[in-house]
Order: sequence, then structure tokens, then C-alpha cells
Amino acid sequence: MSIQVFGIPVSRGVAIGRAVLVNSSRVDVAHYFIAEDQIEAEIARAISARDEVVRELETLKADLPSDAPHELAALLDVHLMLLHDEALTGATKQWIVERHYNAEWALSAQLEVLARQFDEMEDDYLRERKADLEQVVERILGALAREQGRNPVDAASVVQRDFAGEDPLLLVAADIAPADMMQFKRSIFHGFITDIGGKTSHTAIVARSMDIPAVVGTREASRLIRQDDWVIIDGDAGTVIVDPSPIVLEEYRFRQRQSELERARLARLRHKPAVTLDGEQIELHANIEMPADAQAAVDAGATGVGLFRSEFLFMNREGELPGEDEQFVAYRAAVEAMRGMPVTIRTVDVGADKPLDRMSAHELRHEHVLNPAMGLRAIRWCLAEPSMFRQQLRAIYRASAYGKVKLLIPMVAHLSEIRQILEITKKVQQQLTDAGHAYTNVELGVMIEIPAAAVMLPLLLRHVDFVSIGTNDLIQYTLAIDRADEAVAHLYDPWHPAVLQLLASSIAHARQAGKSVSVCGEMAGDPAFTFLLLAMGLRSFSMHPSQIPAVKQRILRADAGRLANYIQDVLNSDDPQRSAEFAFAAYRAESKLQ
Repeated sequence: MSIQVFGIPVSRGVAIGRAVLVNSSRVDVAHYFIAEDQIEAEIARAISARDEVVRELETLKADLPSDAPHELAALLDVHLMLLHDEALTGATKQWIVERHYNAEWALSAQLEVLARQFDEMEDDYLRERKADLEQVVERILGALAREQGRNPVDAASVVQRDFAGEDPLLLVAADIAPADMMQFKRSIFHGFITDIGGKTSHTAIVARSMDIPAVVGTREASRLIRQDDWVIIDGDAGTVIVDPSPIVLEEYRFRQRQSELERARLARLRHKPAVTLDGEQIELHANIEMPADAQAAVDAGATGVGLFRSEFLFMNREGELPGEDEQFVAYRAAVEAMRGMPVTIRTVDVGADKPLDRMSAHELRHEHVLNPAMGLRAIRWCLAEPSMFRQQLRAIYRASAYGKVKLLIPMVAHLSEIRQILEITKKVQQQLTDAGHAYTNVELGVMIEIPAAAVMLPLLLRHVDFVSIGTNDLIQYTLAIDRADEAVAHLYDPWHPAVLQLLASSIAHARQAGKSVSVCGEMAGDPAFTFLLLAMGLRSFSMHPSQIPAVKQRILRADAGRLANYIQDVLNSDDPQRSAEFAFAAYRAESKLQ
């Protein structure tokens, strides 16, 4: 029976494929694909772990004291029976052979299938046996984890490709951590569905960067959707259709084809300069997470990197954080890939929804108990870890010898932070000089993400070379809304008058001071805001490479000077979005008359 699940649309388009459930609430395991020649070894891993658990339980049963309750021996017999049941072991083997899932993923996938079957049983006793199944699977996963510790997976052997035949795969999860999103970014999923999250959660941001449809904040999707269900993701409407009828399926396939044609048409603008009708040259930079993303930026026609989120170099690492040399190699790769175009590197922005694996117990307590968005994150964390911060700055400065590099500091709210940063950068430059490392002049900029920074921007501008407005956090902090919380997602409003006032004043202050200003938040990549930002005087946008063509199309059709005539009406309105619609409709009508 077909069902619909509703959520928040965060990445446009239509995706059709089979559901892959990961990060179940019952188990949390690694998910990766294995190569063809690893299948037999992976099956052997699964069987070996199963046999280890069998031996454990048989030993427990043999060692039971004579006065032990009969029910305890019976329970062990049930667990042993489940361990030998082909519905578990045989089907797990099938996931490995047919889909090339690693053993842990295959086992958790089959657990999902069997758990649903138990849930649908009418007999109370049988339905309660689901808990026994979960305990058995957790034991096998524990054995696999112990074996994994003895023989860690070679990262080079992890294969990121689709073994589902002709069927695309759609990822379904309760939530996806930013670090895991980076792993999935290199894989084959054609769409994402999560139970929680908002328009600017990192799941949403990475989905947009991959240019694939995504719906978040569905609340129940991971519970309602089964492994291998046929699913449609409508990234425009925020709708997920499970087990669609043939008529609905054909309608959405038609929409897919239309979307592909539109993308192909926009791709032809790739190398066309972004110049408005009245001759204003607009910079269209790219946001990237890893050095390899720089090539996608070049291919999309970006004129530079406006935001290199360096924190992703620090994630998915159980051991030490990347040292100076490792970071230098990464930054240099991005700089060289941009072929002389500027690369703006943001210092590590961890905390809140991006904790590191190696964070201390004290830091993690704050992550999970207090309000992490207001805690030790971004520049606050960097200044609390001066050794790590100096390492990163040295690596960034060394990369400047290979191209134009700009340094961006996130979450600045105090002049004292700027003074500390200036002092540290001087020391770093001296250290590099003493060590004989080459570097060039690196412009220093700050992100405007906190209302306090926007209000005191004229003071900040005396000490920095440029500013970049991070609208995601600026909206979050202005409206006191956790942008990853679907419970308040409806209150997250880029059109809020307070947000627009801060945005417009920040752009105006920077231009008056003769300092460059850009917007690197999600508003920059949304064509619905292109006219508005141009009217405010913005001339530098930074977005995911996939968003550049659509924004460029808007810019090519815009007369920035005439748009500026409408901005005060929008800013003075108690309903800015409606006023903008009317104002820009009038602009278009006037343009046609001329």
C-alpha cells in the first residue's frame, strides 16, 4: 500500500530508488561498500563473528549452576536458535553478495527486515521475541567490532559505488552526523531522507552540495520505510512517497527528465561571466568541504572559493587531529586546483552539530547537556586550543605561497578575539620565517554570524580586510532558533525583518568602509534571494558549485542599479517577502516595457 510522508524540502529535484536504512536507533554501525574480490572474506567475517557468539552462549549454558532458573537455559536456547536461523545468517550473506554491503551493514539491514516482521505478528509472545533478536544481533556486532579492532579496514579498499544493479539507492536515517555525511558524499546515494533536521542542517547543506534531492524533518520516515522499499523523494514539495503506484511513478519519472533537461540548459552558462544588465561584475565563489571539491568548483564556473570548511579535515578521525604538514598538503591542493583564483579558508569551526571524535569529556558534556550552539565552538574553541590553532594557521600561510589565500574567522563577537587573532598570526608568521617556509600576504576576514558582530561591524572593519556573512547562523542566532531542530523549523525565516535589516546594514557598512563583503550562507545559493541581495549592494556570492548556474542566470537578467530602487520598500515592510514579490514583479514588468 502506498503511503506519503511529509517533511521539509531542502534540496530540489526528484529521486526514485530503493530505500537503504542506516543508523538505526537499535544499532549504530559503519556502512560502506566492499569490492567484488572481498565478498568471500566479508561473508567469512560475518560467519566467524556468529560462531564466536555461538561459542560464548554455549559456554554460558554449560556453566549454568544446577539451581539456575529453567527459563534462563530456555532463553539461551532461543538465542542459539536465532543464531542458526537462515532468516538471519543466510539473508545477511545475501546482502553482502548482492549489494556488497560490509558485514555490519548487512546484519543491521536484515535486523530491520526481521524486526518489522516481528512487529506485525499477532501473537504477543512471538512479538516479544524481537528483543531476543536485537540482543543476538548486538552480540554479533560486538564480535565484529572486536575483530575490526584487531584487523582495521584499509580505507583504500572501501568502495564507493552502486552494487544495486539498475536500481538507484536512497538513504533513509533518523539523523546523519556531518562526519558521516562526508562519507556518504563520496558514495552513490541519489537522495536523502531523515527524521530530524531543518533547511540549514548539515545533512541539508551537503545534500545541496551533491545536487541531489533531500527531505528532512519527516519524524517517522526511518520507522515507516522498510529496507528495499521503492521510494520517491520530491525535494520540491518535501514529500516522500513509499511504494508508489505505476501512474505516480511515471509522473515523477517525467519530472525527473524535465529536471535533467533544465540542468543541461543551465550548464551552458558555465563559462559566461556573471555580469548584470547594467555592467556590474559579480563574483560567484564556491563553498567546499574537502580539497577534492575544488575541481567541481572550477567545472561549475566559480571565480574562487568563498568558503573552505576546514573542519571536515578534522572529522572521522579516531586518533590525532591532522598536523601542520597534513593540513598544508590539503590546503595547497585546493589552492593549486583553483588555478590562481582566490581560496578563502575558514579556520576550524567545530562544536554544536559538528563535534570532534576526540573532544574531551568536559566538552562533550556541554555538547549533549547544555546549549552547544552557544558554547565552546568555532573561534572560541580555537582560542582555547592555541597549539592546534597555530598549527592550522601555519599550514594556511604556507599554502599561500601557491596562490591567493584568504583567512576567515568564524563566530567572532568581541574585539578582544580580533586582537588575540592578530597577535597569534604575527607569531605564526615569525615562526614560518624562522623555519624558512615561504608565504605571502594573507587577508584576514571575519564571519558575521552573531547579531552583536553585525551591530558592531564598523568597529570590526577597522581591524580586518573583508567580511563574509554566514546567513545560516545569523538567522539562527537572531531568531533564537536551533537550525537543526525540526520542531522549530517553521520559525526559521530568512525573510524576517530583523534578519534583512542586519544583512542590509552589514553590506552597507562594509561597502562604506571600502572592504569587500560576501554572503556565504544558504541565502547566497537560493535564486529566490538573488535580486534581493543585488538590491542590497552585494557583489560577491559564495555557494555550493551546483547552485552557481541557477544564480548566474538570475544575475544575467538583473539590472542591479534599478533593483536598488526597490530595497527600502522591502526593508520597511512588515511582510518583506510579500513586498519583495510585488517589487520585483514590478521591476520585471518595467523591464519588459523598456
